[in-house]
Amino acid sequence: MQQKMEDTPRILSRSAGRNSCCIFKVPQSFIDINGRHYHPHIVSIGPYHHGDPSLKMIEEHKWRFLGTLLKRTQSKGLSLEDYLKVVHPLEVKARECYSSVLHFSTDEFIEMLVIDGCFILELFRKFGGVVPFEADDPLLSLSWVYSFFLRDLIRLENQIPFFVLQCLFDLTRMPDEEELGPSLSTLTLRFFNNAIQRSDEFVEKFQELEGKHLLDVLRSSLIPEGYEEPRQSSYTNTHVIHCISKLKKAGIRLHPGKDESFLAVKFMHGDIEMPTIAIDDFMSAFLLNCVAYEQCHRGCSKHMTTYATLLDCLINTHKDVEHLCDKNIIENYFGTDAEVARFINNLGKDVAFDIDLCYLSGLFNEVNHYYKNHWHVHWAGFKYTYFKTPWSFISALAALVLLLLTVAQTFFTIIAYTRPP
Repeated sequence: MQQKMEDTPRILSRSAGRNSCCIFKVPQSFIDINGRHYHPHIVSIGPYHHGDPSLKMIEEHKWRFLGTLLKRTQSKGLSLEDYLKVVHPLEVKARECYSSVLHFSTDEFIEMLVIDGCFILELFRKFGGVVPFEADDPLLSLSWVYSFFLRDLIRLENQIPFFVLQCLFDLTRMPDEEELGPSLSTLTLRFFNNAIQRSDEFVEKFQELEGKHLLDVLRSSLIPEGYEEPRQSSYTNTHVIHCISKLKKAGIRLHPGKDESFLAVKFMHGDIEMPTIAIDDFMSAFLLNCVAYEQCHRGCSKHMTTYATLLDCLINTHKDVEHLCDKNIIENYFGTDAEVARFINNLGKDVAFDIDLCYLSGLFNEVNHYYKNHWHVHWAGFKYTYFKTPWSFISALAALVLLLLTVAQTFFTIIAYTRPP
C-alpha cells in the first residue's frame, strides 16, 4: 500500500492543477453529451491522439511540409537538427502544459512537437499567402480538407503549446518575413477568419496577441474591450434570465448588434442587443471546446461559458431559435431550428461558473429587474394580447369604440334626466 501511494500518477499528471496546465482531456460527462466534437477527424496534433490509426492520412503530408520548410530555410544554414535543438530546452515546460501523464521519451516528444508545429506553421503560411502552395498539392485540390483543418486545429485535446509554435516560427522566418511579414498571431487569426466572419482590418489589431495554444488565441481575440470579468462582484444573488417567449411578454426586445464579437451583448431601455453569430459545424465545435477549456483551466476567464449560458437561457424551443433567426441574431447553417435548440441546450449542460463574477452579471441583473417591473409587464401583456395581430387590434379597437359609445349614451341619458329641456 505504501508503495502504491508513492507511485507517480499514471493518468492525471502532477501539473494538472497548476495554472501552466492548459491542454486537457475533455471530461467524459461532456463527451457523453456532445459526442465526437472534441475528437480530431483527420489530423492529430500533440500527444493525446498521436498514432491514432484513423488519423494516418495527414501524417505523410506533415513530413512533406517539413521537407519544403527545411529546403526553404537551408539558405539560413538550418537543418532538422537545429529545429530539434531549439525545442529541446522547452521540453519540461511543454510537458507541464498537459493534464495527462505523457508516456513519450524525450526524443519522441520533441520530434512530435517539431513535426506537428512545423506542419501548422507551413499550413498557416500557405493559406495566408506567405509562401505558395505547390500546383498539384492534394491538400489544396481537396476542398473539403480545409474545413476539417479548421475544426481539428481548435479542438482542446488537439493542441501543442503556443510558445513552441512561436519558437519554431521565429527560427524559420525568412528575411523578407522578418521585415514585412505578419506575426504568428496574425497568421493564426487569418487562417480562421473565414470561419469567424470578421473583417481583415479587425484581425490586424492583434499583431502581438498571446495565448496558451491555438484555441486560446482564437478565443482571446473574441473577448471585446470593456467586457472583462469583474474582480469583485457589484451584485449578490444574480439569477439567470428567462427564455425569449417570456421576455417578449414582459416587453423586452432583441436586436442584432454591430460589434465584431458575438460576446458583446448589451441591454438598455428594454432592448437586448446581440451581435450576429453564425452557427455551423465550425462554430459548434469552437464553442464546445472553448467551454470545455474554460471549465478545465483554473486561471481562464469564463466568457464562452457565460455566453453559452445566456443562449441556453434564451432558447427553450425551436420557436425561440426561429425568433433569433428572424431578428438576424442567429444565422443557422447547422440544421433545423430544433437541432440548433438542442445543441445550445446541450452546450450549457454541466457547466459551472460564478454568476456574480461573470462578464454578463450586470446584464442578467438589469434584465431581471426590468422583467419584474409590474408596469412593464402589464403594459407588455396588454400589447401582446390586443395588438399581436391585425385582427386582435381590430377587435380591441371595436371594443374600445363600443365602450366609448356606451359611455356617451349613458352620459347623455343622465344629462337628459337631470336637466330636462
